[in-house]
Amino acid sequence: MWNLPNILTLLRILCIPLLVIVYFLPWEWRYPASAAIFGIAAITDWFDGYLARKLNQMTPFGAFLDPVADKLIVAVALVVLLHSHPTLVFAIPTMIIICREIVISALREWMAEIGRRTSVAVSFVGKVKTTLQMIAIFVLLLIDPVKYPVWDRLGIVLLYVAAGLTLWSMCLYLSAAWPELKASNNDENA
Repeated sequence: MWNLPNILTLLRILCIPLLVIVYFLPWEWRYPASAAIFGIAAITDWFDGYLARKLNQMTPFGAFLDPVADKLIVAVALVVLLHSHPTLVFAIPTMIIICREIVISALREWMAEIGRRTSVAVSFVGKVKTTLQMIAIFVLLLIDPVKYPVWDRLGIVLLYVAAGLTLWSMCLYLSAAWPELKASNNDENA
């Protein structure tokens, strides 16, 4: 259980409170410092999976913890950013991204219970969505939105594109799971 990939995943989770504390510190460098923490966490997301495959150190614990760590740091970063972007424009993609993660996590758990987890495995669209989400959040954490409104708008546009991909990937997952959902409903009505 305590191999290098799993330790990197745990470190990613430990970055979460550090990110929150640094972002709210009253000093000028809080933006780039919090972006650096998030960036390091995002890099470990790729690196821990690569190492697990390369070193043949894939474990059930790592398979469970890795997506949890991803969802936690993204959700917390979006909530933190909502503090400096208290608008409906920012709340909408934040809500879409967080709600989708909850829905898909529940769907994957249910599909695993019925032995069909591979039907909702991570797709290419899901990977692109995650990458774009990470870039958008990094940009938004990096800059003071008041001092750099153009970069802030760019980050928000990227977040909207990520939210669009989020909805698209959710539809793909739900579509893949639909036969099982429908069958389960028919079984209950029989």
